[in-house]
Amino acid sequence: LAGSVPEEERCTVERVDASLTYSLFLQRFAFSRPVILGGATDNSAFRALCTREKLLAAFGPLPVRLSTANTYSYRKVDVLFQEYVEQLLQPQDPARLGSDTLYFFGDNNFTEWGPLFQHYVPPPFRIPGTSPAYSFGIAGSGSGVPFHWHGPGFSEVIFGRKRWFLYPPDKTPHFHPNETTLAWLQHTYPTLPPGQHPLECTLHPGEVLYFPDRWWHATLNLDTSVFISTFLG
Repeated sequence: LAGSVPEEERCTVERVDASLTYSLFLQRFAFSRPVILGGATDNSAFRALCTREKLLAAFGPLPVRLSTANTYSYRKVDVLFQEYVEQLLQPQDPARLGSDTLYFFGDNNFTEWGPLFQHYVPPPFRIPGTSPAYSFGIAGSGSGVPFHWHGPGFSEVIFGRKRWFLYPPDKTPHFHPNETTLAWLQHTYPTLPPGQHPLECTLHPGEVLYFPDRWWHATLNLDTSVFISTFLG
């Protein structure tokens, strides 16, 4: 079931190409709305290091910290990276609650993972007064993080596809914090009136999504995915 989740019928997040200038980014998007950047960077070298084989060879015996996939719980579980990839990296069970779903994203040991991140070319734009921090993740099809918000940032898909749902800060989405994004898509999304639909789009490898400060967002990996976010704090 999880592997058959489709892309949205129509992407409602604006897409721009590499001709977007920094001044236009600040003027049109940085403080007001999300945007998808195409061709902004070339991460082919980083992508080559993120295959299953390369990651297992480099990090297999090292511990990684997993998080539960719900909005307000911060339970962490430490496992070996090889155990996560070979045993836990499975399609999302639609009946499983977020508190029972473990997800590798964000809790990266920069002493051990830092050499990998040195090969990543971050998006070319910044918000004045912020500095970047990376969060690297790998997740199974149908998995994702339910609605939450934080400061501005970018997210790039390295392998797979990731579907995004976004609401502006003044429109709190209707969701249960312990419901996975897959369950929300199946049960709540079909009941939404047209005026309450989120902005949504599916990111493909090489595309970068920018989301402004305090925008609500939820994610859904349509495939087994590798992705990296640049949080601006």
